[in-house]
Amino acid sequence: MSTISSIISTLSDEEKRSFIALLKQKNKRNDTKNIQLFKLLDASETSKNLDIQIYGKPSKGAFHALCKRLHDSLIDFVASKSFEGETSEEMEIMKLLLASRIFFEQKQYKIALKTIQKAEQKAKTYDLFTILNEIYYTKIQYAHINTSAPLERLISDFKSNKEAIQQEENLNLFYATVQNALVQQKRGFIDIIKNTLAKFGISITQGLTFRSLFKILEITNKAAQETRDYFAILPFVEETYTQIEAKEDLIDKHLFYHIQILYYVANAYFRNKNFAASQHYLSLMKDQMQKHQQKYYRRFFPQYTLLHTFNLNYTGHAEQAISELAMFDDDRHKEQIVYLLDLKLSLIVFYFQQQQFKESLSVLNNLYHSDQWYTEKAGVLWVIKKSLVEILLHIELDNLDLVESRVNSFRKKYGTYLKNHGEIRVLEFLKLILEYYRKPEIITTDIFRNKIQNSLTIPPAEQEDIFEMSFYAWLKSKAEETDLYTTTLALVR
Repeated sequence: MSTISSIISTLSDEEKRSFIALLKQKNKRNDTKNIQLFKLLDASETSKNLDIQIYGKPSKGAFHALCKRLHDSLIDFVASKSFEGETSEEMEIMKLLLASRIFFEQKQYKIALKTIQKAEQKAKTYDLFTILNEIYYTKIQYAHINTSAPLERLISDFKSNKEAIQQEENLNLFYATVQNALVQQKRGFIDIIKNTLAKFGISITQGLTFRSLFKILEITNKAAQETRDYFAILPFVEETYTQIEAKEDLIDKHLFYHIQILYYVANAYFRNKNFAASQHYLSLMKDQMQKHQQKYYRRFFPQYTLLHTFNLNYTGHAEQAISELAMFDDDRHKEQIVYLLDLKLSLIVFYFQQQQFKESLSVLNNLYHSDQWYTEKAGVLWVIKKSLVEILLHIELDNLDLVESRVNSFRKKYGTYLKNHGEIRVLEFLKLILEYYRKPEIITTDIFRNKIQNSLTIPPAEQEDIFEMSFYAWLKSKAEETDLYTTTLALVR
């Protein structure tokens, strides 16, 4: 049942309506229950006794068969949508290739050669090496009837394309190797990335395709996200993006990748506290989102908004950031659950920094799912940040009965994880805030201030993670009796 619910959660509202319409077309009887089951699971992931709701009595066997049919229908639907979502260019080229083969078989050589030539040109434009391999294979097969293209040249093109395919395969091996290092929690990711590129003979300065550069930036961003070491990855990101800028003629042809790449670059600059550069690339990102009749605008708007409001908040425009987050239309972007959760958590933090604690708690209380659910959707680090903010909120609101229980629960759930991942500062932070909560007068003593400084800061300041600095700012503002938001901005700058 959870599998079906998980599949349904990946569908947009428009896709759900399309799926229901498809079921209506397929259903040969009026008493078919698949639409009813779909709607029940869409409304709630934890509905009980669904067989009784649907059949009016316990009927486990019929219900199991119904679930199986709905599951299979969903799989077929998702697969069909995937084919529809394939780039129109790839589908068009494949059609041209297949048509040319039919023309060759029917001895319509003139139109066959013209058609396959058109397919080749398009495939080259979009760096579709696997399809090109099939095109060259076909051209070589019929080389004897094409006097305008010497066999030697065709073989040379075929071999060159094979090398390009090998490079794509090497890139996939690179991606898998770095991903595996992430899973094993290895450190020094920039060295791992560079060494792995060298291991598989990949150079970002030597003729990589647009998509290949995108994949390299994607895994680099993921590594930085896991380790929060954006300072180390920034020079590599800049160098990689330089190669992408050099492919200006391909940018519109790879619009989806380009928009995501601009987000990675803008995010790297933001995490390094270079807000001007981040806003510059965000502006470029929004320009690209407007292209092709805003084809990808809705798809990228949540993550654009997230980074845009981060920049606003940390450059002194908190009110505008809060306003944009509070007005964000969640229903329009339901399928973007990870970014929606990031937006909610950001709003909680921004309210908190403005000492609007009740507003912050109100948003937090609307996050009613379990920690396990949020871990599956947004990751354990998101849940840890949410839990820390919740503890600070209860301290500010003086909810005596909740602070100790939340701290104990946090240590029990995440203490081992944090130690295993070298996140000792989080536990130190928790220890210090509990000391302060139990004995508030110690916060202004030199001994406690030194303890804060020694436990929570790692020089140089430019390498500090901006979000970790935001938590540190709370204790600093208490120790120095200053405004939280002002203290946060001073630290970040």
